Amino acid sequence: MPVSDLAGRVAFVTGGASGIGLGIVTVLVERGCQVVIADLRPDHIDNALAQFAGAGRSNAVSALRLDVCDRNAYADAAAKMQAEFGGIDILVNNAGVGLEGPALKATYADYDFGFGVNVGGVINGFVSFLPQMIAHGRGGHIVSTASLAAEVVMPSHMAIYAASKAAVCHYCEAVKQELGENGIGVSILLPGPIKSNIHQANQNRPEHLRADSGFVESEAKLAERQVGDWWMEPDEVGNMVAEAILSNQTYIVTHGIFKDSMRKRAQAVLDATPDVENANVSGI
Repeated sequence: MPVSDLAGRVAFVTGGASGIGLGIVTVLVERGCQVVIADLRPDHIDNALAQFAGAGRSNAVSALRLDVCDRNAYADAAAKMQAEFGGIDILVNNAGVGLEGPALKATYADYDFGFGVNVGGVINGFVSFLPQMIAHGRGGHIVSTASLAAEVVMPSHMAIYAASKAAVCHYCEAVKQELGENGIGVSILLPGPIKSNIHQANQNRPEHLRADSGFVESEAKLAERQVGDWWMEPDEVGNMVAEAILSNQTYIVTHGIFKDSMRKRAQAVLDATPDVENANVSGI
């Protein structure tokens, strides 16, 4: 059954201690959810929990440290949610890294980092939580954060980021119908510029993926990026996500700045597509 009311629901938000994730957490708490923040950074977790101190809100929020790439840790987190809450109702696969660097300098370490977090973290969420979300029979919803970069042709230094986010988008599109038949709604968040910490990729890269990286210089430069005053506030994104959960909206698009580029890419694919079905195509 779809989620028609957020009050009393249990939500698990990865990357929930800052930026977009914290904006989503804030709104879900305001709308009556019990929210568990899962985040890699202890400092971000401490800052986030401090924001909910007092006014009765601290009882609605808890947190745990989680590397979304660690399948065993994710399985343990899911077991903890089952034991404490009888399973979760809302999963927000928000944790991600804004990886950038010259394509010709990219190494396996860079691909493993970008795809490991942005795609692997999402898949780990689905695999770890779907069984309990279906089994408890309350229905539920899964939101996964992709990016508007998934819908346009990006510069080559964004190749890993764009490709990993496109994978998230296509996966969620494909599974939406089957999950819906099992009472689980699916939404894809496609954000543009949001006030977040996604540029701090170098602080979140694990040690074993540092030494051979070809992106050391580009990540250091990215870490100095200043968040624009005109960028969207995370709470605004949170409200968009909450409404999308209630309406089982597939796409949550925060900005229209890439609309012409999105249309151009889609048109290029259509222009390359034959108007008549090829009669000799087999196996499809």
